[in-house]
Amino acid sequence: MTNGTYKKLFDALPQGVFVFDGKLRVKYTNAAFRRSFSEQASSKGTLAQALACKEAGGCGQSPACGYCTFLRVMQAAIADGAEKTETFTTTVQHADRTDKISVRIRILPVDKKGKLFLGLTDGTYQTEMEREMLSAKRLQQRLLPAGKSMGGVPYAFTYIPCLGVGGDLPDVYECNGQTYGVLADVSGKGVSAGMLSAFVKAGFDRKEPDLAKALIKLNMKFNELGQDERSYITLAAVRIDKQNGLLHYVSAGHNAPILLKTEGGIHEIESPAPPISNWIEGFAYQERALPYEKGDLLVLLTDGVTECANEKGELFGLARTESVLLQSRGAEDFIGKLKTALGVFCGGKYSDDVTAIAFDL
Repeated sequence: MTNGTYKKLFDALPQGVFVFDGKLRVKYTNAAFRRSFSEQASSKGTLAQALACKEAGGCGQSPACGYCTFLRVMQAAIADGAEKTETFTTTVQHADRTDKISVRIRILPVDKKGKLFLGLTDGTYQTEMEREMLSAKRLQQRLLPAGKSMGGVPYAFTYIPCLGVGGDLPDVYECNGQTYGVLADVSGKGVSAGMLSAFVKAGFDRKEPDLAKALIKLNMKFNELGQDERSYITLAAVRIDKQNGLLHYVSAGHNAPILLKTEGGIHEIESPAPPISNWIEGFAYQERALPYEKGDLLVLLTDGVTECANEKGELFGLARTESVLLQSRGAEDFIGKLKTALGVFCGGKYSDDVTAIAFDL
């Protein structure tokens, strides 16, 4: 086989592979090694240069600290001319946690003269996956609403994914001078749910003023994906018409929006309709409207709120959610109180994504 064929075979391996000489000069790294440890690893310079730790935080505090272990094991292999093996722990930093991953290094002399050495690493696949998850999480964070007011309507929201990547998608935007709020919850969890939520972000037509037409278009696009019946999207959307004091809304199998009236009453805005799915072909969603008064508080939430469970298996429920709402002085106050209440109730252990948006009307 040619050198090119060997390289293709090594690049297909999930384990990291690298080759270096007796002066610590890197001769070859396969794709898994480059992705997991250093995009700068190359055939130029020494490994110390290629894998130089440039992270802040001090010695022993960087995700790149494992590279010192690489060098130590490589130097020992060169000095003894014999196989060396060692395991070290590297870290992958997330926004809310730091994961530790064990990586095993094995160094083998390739020739008797000690001119070439082969390095093998186990754990690179896990490291790579963790970093891919972190990238996906950062990307999803950029899909979230950015401000605290839209179209003159103040709002607040909370988004707590139970895994690194979530399946809920809150969105707030302006179209034709009116404020729109959309909250979607897709089936599944993790990466697959995150991909489907990204589809909702791209597929929901923000330029369509009629919410029902936007849902119909989204349903058509979803059916073009060819998903099976286990895949679906629930969604609630509202359009706040300040000029006429009207709240337009549409729902697709989602939790009913909740309207807290200024006089203290709570109104659950029911709009029965199936989720975005292939269950009912060509379903015609309908937009409805109801009047609101200045000072009313509107809430959209996913079932991760009402179905949040404590260690006894009790659900947080709609009654507790509405109790928090009745004690709130506005959108931001409600979201803050809701996050606190949920955290105390379940001890910070969420079994589903938790998302809510509140609007000060």
